[in-house]
Amino acid sequence: MQRTSDLKRLPAVSRLVQSRPVAALIRRHGHELVRDLLREHLDRLRRQIAAGELTGRDLQQAVTVSAISRAVAAEIDGLLAPSPRQVVNATGVVVHTNLGRSILSPEAAGRVAAAASSYVDLEYDLAEGRRGSRMDHLEPLMRRLFPGHSFLVVNNNAAAIMLCLQGLGRGREVIVSRGELVEIGGSFRVPDILVASGAKLREVGTTNRTRLADYRKALTARTGLLLKVHTSNFRIVGFAEETGVASLAELSRTSGVPLVVDWGSGDLVDLGPLEIRDERPVREILDAGADLVTFSGDKLLGGPQAGFIVGDRDLVARLRENPLARVCRLDRLMIAALRETLTAYVRGRAFQDVPTLRMLAATAKEIGQRAERVRRAVARQTGQGSLMHVVAGVSRTGGGSSPTGERPTRLLAIDWPDGDAAPLERCLRLGTPPIVGRVQEGRLLLDLRTVLPAQDEMLIERLVAELRR
Repeated sequence: MQRTSDLKRLPAVSRLVQSRPVAALIRRHGHELVRDLLREHLDRLRRQIAAGELTGRDLQQAVTVSAISRAVAAEIDGLLAPSPRQVVNATGVVVHTNLGRSILSPEAAGRVAAAASSYVDLEYDLAEGRRGSRMDHLEPLMRRLFPGHSFLVVNNNAAAIMLCLQGLGRGREVIVSRGELVEIGGSFRVPDILVASGAKLREVGTTNRTRLADYRKALTARTGLLLKVHTSNFRIVGFAEETGVASLAELSRTSGVPLVVDWGSGDLVDLGPLEIRDERPVREILDAGADLVTFSGDKLLGGPQAGFIVGDRDLVARLRENPLARVCRLDRLMIAALRETLTAYVRGRAFQDVPTLRMLAATAKEIGQRAERVRRAVARQTGQGSLMHVVAGVSRTGGGSSPTGERPTRLLAIDWPDGDAAPLERCLRLGTPPIVGRVQEGRLLLDLRTVLPAQDEMLIERLVAELRR
């Protein structure tokens, strides 16, 4: 009987919508949304009362008009808040998959905004006054970056691989080394992609050693493709052997079976001077004899999410005619961002204009100077200088690129009196803007390699606010 009486204390929706605070919400957000959220909130209260979870003073406070309107206002704020949120990446992982991988240059972002807010000649040839091709916007730049080769760009590298397998290997065997049957982020597994494409997997070699003879023995009249896969986020070291692209290309030529190389990282420049030696520029893979190379646009290339297929003209022409190419095609925003990103490479300014490469190229000394400026500013305003130190560390490329490659850096390390900086890390992560760092051995480590210089003041303000608590 008591619960029945308590349930009757819930105000009706019709009464709530006439109250001043709820009426204000309706004017701001519309009657339908507010009414629906009111009903959902009342239903939750009803369940809590029926379960005996809401009684006495708590119940009395929860069923007031002001409490209900505040709860609904909070739900609306959460529902309509901008998302994804801008984040300060202080992890030191440059191509951070969970944080959106590469960020665009201001010029590329500007092109995206312009393309989004007006009509564009996406598939219209202005000179001829007739339908054109989306790829025409990238053609002049790709011709200079990959002379003598044709190309197709789709919406991600998984789609590019799928298109190659489905378009060239469907119903036939695709030969892959067992050591390259990898799984990368998001449960992307090479064997699963092969099955989905309609191709038949033919594994050769062993996990740690695959020789050219293994590929040669597997060739039959049913073979459709030779596939070499970028192993992304791991390397086999020690007693290991793999067959290089040049050797596979020779086998491809003599057998007449195309060689497709998935070189997912999308590196277009030599990163050797940065001590990143386990990534090769895509041009080198093509020069070594690969018929087609697929790679990502949003990893080391530093552009938006996209999947490139570059190589033999006849094979690319077949893929362009495949219906799957339309399913996976780029939209105008991605094309605008890609064109501006590729322009930096054509102009020879990739390390200056592409944020991903600019971050990787920054020296430990440069990063250390920024970290020291942040440390001094925070110490001056909080008096907590003894908690903060600038120490040596390493940054990583991330995004499945160069798993063994590290860049020396300088880290802003914050110790905590009780030896556990996890609560500070959580406060920074949950604040506005969110700052994502990492805790190691009880210390909070912030790597300014991946913090944009324009965000330094923001980082200082957040650290000051949290250390003053």
